[in-house]
Amino acid sequence: MNERTLYLAWQDKAQSRRWFPIGRLDADVERPRYRFRYIGGAEQAKKTAGFPLLIEFPELKADYRSPELFPVFQNRVMNRNRPDFTDYMRSLDLPPMADPVEILSANGGSRMTDTYEVFPKLVKRADGSFTCRFFLHGWRHVNASAQARIDQLATGEELYVTLELTNPVSTMAVQIQTTDYHMVGWAPRYLVADLVQAMAESPKYAAQVVLVNPQPAPSKQRVLIQMCGSWDQHEPMCGPEFRPLVT
Repeated sequence: MNERTLYLAWQDKAQSRRWFPIGRLDADVERPRYRFRYIGGAEQAKKTAGFPLLIEFPELKADYRSPELFPVFQNRVMNRNRPDFTDYMRSLDLPPMADPVEILSANGGSRMTDTYEVFPKLVKRADGSFTCRFFLHGWRHVNASAQARIDQLATGEELYVTLELTNPVSTMAVQIQTTDYHMVGWAPRYLVADLVQAMAESPKYAAQVVLVNPQPAPSKQRVLIQMCGSWDQHEPMCGPEFRPLVT
């Protein structure tokens, strides 16, 4: 069995602009078998921000299963028959034959027509280490000199990861900086709690540039970052907001 887990996040754009993890997809592409369940973050989002349940998944406490990838996820994967598919895969640092779950893990699943994103479950290895990739968030909101520095980023370039305690939107955030101290953006907010825990437990964390997609690449897929670290005690994505509402 080759089961992998993705999470679906929703942003409250109407008021708080806060991101909530709201659903969990467990996928075994080889069988194939797909399972979707809402998680604790969906209850919180519904209560505090009026999160509307997905039409495809109308019941909060239901267990949805299918031999095919659900349309809400499939619609976030580029059709392989498109002439620009190979270039698109290159922009994600993926081989052309990557499966839909690998693509969703890399591309973030964002679309201009809605306020959802997809991200993979953080996996803690036996020695406590982890590696995660994400596209840089918020780079369009940094100052002009930082934006110019983004254009100069190189594959493999080392980056600093710092904790921000006064973010005007989310209070706590994880900043990404260059080694010459340009703040170029942020880690996704739905990863912050686990990344902060890694920063608190161990000084052995690092980040680097995987690739920079030149404009006019989609703004949400401009700079791909890889971060490595470890946890001594913490188990990632095990808090109540990530727990399925049905077992």
